[in-house]
Amino acid sequence: MTRSNPRVLVIAGTRPEGIKLAPVLDALRVHGEAVDVRLALTGQHTTLIRQVLDVFGLEASWDLAIMKEGQDLYDIAHGCLDGLRDVVREFRPDMLLVQGDTASVFFGALVGFFERVRVGHVEAGLRSGDRQHPYPEEMLRRMTGVVADVHFAPTPHAAHNLLAENVDAATVYLTGNTVVDAVQRIASIPHEPEDSALREVLAGGGRLVLVTAHRRESFGEPLREAFGALREIADGFEDVTLVYPVHPNPNVREPAEAMLGGHPRIRLTAPLDYLDLVHALKHAALVITDSGGIQEEAPSFGTPVLVLRDVTERPEAVEAGIARLVGTDRRRIVEAASEVLRSSTRAAVSSPYGDGRAGERIADIVMHTLTGAARVTEDWRP
Repeated sequence: MTRSNPRVLVIAGTRPEGIKLAPVLDALRVHGEAVDVRLALTGQHTTLIRQVLDVFGLEASWDLAIMKEGQDLYDIAHGCLDGLRDVVREFRPDMLLVQGDTASVFFGALVGFFERVRVGHVEAGLRSGDRQHPYPEEMLRRMTGVVADVHFAPTPHAAHNLLAENVDAATVYLTGNTVVDAVQRIASIPHEPEDSALREVLAGGGRLVLVTAHRRESFGEPLREAFGALREIADGFEDVTLVYPVHPNPNVREPAEAMLGGHPRIRLTAPLDYLDLVHALKHAALVITDSGGIQEEAPSFGTPVLVLRDVTERPEAVEAGIARLVGTDRRRIVEAASEVLRSSTRAAVSSPYGDGRAGERIADIVMHTLTGAARVTEDWRP
């Protein structure tokens, strides 16, 4: 039986996926009854992604709730493959959308391929060039790129990477990154931080350094080296307080508490909700992170970033001079942080990641692909 209106299944597993897919969901729903769009959560993250849905006013039609204590990549693979197979067979979408480079993304795309459903990859084409860094994301996004039928590249770098891999140019669209859409929307909302530590630091008149560190490849000695640098920075600048929302993984939480707990100018907190996170990024003097998404979000406010990696799949902020790769070497981190904190200047740059219309473009391209309707948007021209 022929359906008059197309169906689109959007899959999200982690908080960053929820953040970056929210503008796409909003833009698709502007088309009203012309498209039936549903959201499926894998449950790779639970509380964290629920916070995002609440902020953006989104509801999921399915939640696989695959998260369990001590889960590994095999657990996520089994949960996604089994659960999403059933969702796809029930809903029978015409296109499946995934975002980024997590296990949920690749296994979601693989289900689309197995079920002969077109796959659209949001934030396609990011490459570090190192299979092991970040691990396992670099390989997950590469494999997703092989499976995908439509590639939404966030930057010219990303589009070039896809074309260099012989992806059909007719399937590659330069959209900008949807994270800029999300950050602009959230930053416009008046907000008093919910997290008490963040609220006290911002009200105290000193400077905020926001820290996030949780990458698998940094577990063990690299993370301890970085934590040693954080203590040295806190010791060296009496007007600075470091706020570190600690990831719940024991490989992160336990060394963080052992090495950083109790310092008068280091505040270890639970993960911030997204409103608090954006507020912190906007007001921070410096961000020290190994997160991919925060490398994109902080430049929207001109906030300088030190990246706790040796390679990055997001070189645009480095090229713009607002981010610097420092790895996990204690000396490099301390020297770079000291240079930023001793400077009174703040970068005045527009975001190299988009103009806040990526979600609108992606929704337009989806409708064009599924219905043949003429596009009403043009690709981003940075």
